[in-house]
Amino acid sequence: MSKQELDNPVKIGSLKKESPSRYEYDGMIKSARRGLADAQNPTIETDSQFDLAYEAAHKFALAALRREGYRSENRITVFQTLVHTLATDKADLQTLLKAHNERNLAAYEGRVDIDRKLLADLVGATKRLQSAVGRLSPPK
Repeated sequence: MSKQELDNPVKIGSLKKESPSRYEYDGMIKSARRGLADAQNPTIETDSQFDLAYEAAHKFALAALRREGYRSENRITVFQTLVHTLATDKADLQTLLKAHNERNLAAYEGRVDIDRKLLADLVGATKRLQSAVGRLSPPK
């Protein structure tokens, strides 16, 4: 990850600098892995699978940010920053943004009709994010 790419969102207040935390990093990775595994369980309702995959993607992305010494409270910023800095597929960013919108509709408007293709795309994007984050060394 380029520090310059991460410092630009700091200048506009989208990211905050904060010392890396191995404890937080390890906890987020462990939780994200468990969530991603559970999201692929076909016995779980589709909307729950979606929630688990979405949260796993967010935790993987946030763990990578924390590794670099940054934090953001804005999920869109987390996804945009990490997809660009980890050089993952731009289609994954579109999937994560669409999933974010669907998650908001579910959380704030009670929508629970999850498109199975979006769920499959989200799981795929989350797996690729997991792989990209897995290539990083943990913070010290």
